[in-house]
Amino acid sequence: MKPIAVLKKDMEFNNGLASLLETLKSIAVSQYRALEKKLTTFQDLNRTIVNFFQDINIKGFDHPFLKPASKAQAVVAITTDTGLLGGLNARVIATAVDRLNELPGKIVIIGEKGKGYVRDLGIPFTAFGGINEEERYAQSVQMRDYLIKKVLEGEFGYLKVVYPKPVSFTVQRVETVNFLPFEVSKVKGGNAAEKGVKDIILESTPAEIAEYLIYLLLGQQLYEIFGMSRLSEYAARYVHLEESVQKLKEMNKKVKLQYFKAKHELVDKNMRELFASRLLYS
Repeated sequence: MKPIAVLKKDMEFNNGLASLLETLKSIAVSQYRALEKKLTTFQDLNRTIVNFFQDINIKGFDHPFLKPASKAQAVVAITTDTGLLGGLNARVIATAVDRLNELPGKIVIIGEKGKGYVRDLGIPFTAFGGINEEERYAQSVQMRDYLIKKVLEGEFGYLKVVYPKPVSFTVQRVETVNFLPFEVSKVKGGNAAEKGVKDIILESTPAEIAEYLIYLLLGQQLYEIFGMSRLSEYAARYVHLEESVQKLKEMNKKVKLQYFKAKHELVDKNMRELFASRLLYS
């Protein structure tokens, strides 16, 4: 058994660490609530695009956004630059690798943690920095432009994004969004049937208009997904910290039992030595 002094230091350390974890939990909750209030969705844009696609039959258009020019795919995996997420990044990477095994292609990693996981697996990848809330819009535009450029160049024809979605404050689910080839039914609010061509005057060709609208939609959806990923990060950090606090409390209980047991044994030993000394000298 450890000496009493060591056990006492262990208890003091555990109490200090528990206090620190509680502080980090409070910060994670504050960050989650603040971001939750700021997040916005673009349902009006979705409905407008869906309504347009219902007026013209895009199935007949010969465009790489609609008919893949390549059988290769790109899988974008969204992770973080920070830790304390309880394995959430690992789940994202595992799901992305599973999607990549379904169809050969390329994996694109967002975030430093994802880079480490994929590097350990020995899979080639292209990496981007983690999501920063102040730069989230610029980052979503940068990623959109990069992906669109690769699609138009014919490097890949299929596009999927794997990211953590906050189902609730304590539950995060890894989801996969199939972006390309584009299908109206997969757009939020876009489950209505396509009606076919109407008598519409168009300055550009329908294919060019469809390309621009899909371009806008992809940027908007990436912006939303980036926000959801950040929200999941804060929620996962809170859950992981809470689990750590509970484990620390269990450890501290055992240390306290060892401490009081050692202290009682020491008291008993001192009392026995004291009575033995009195008997010896009486």
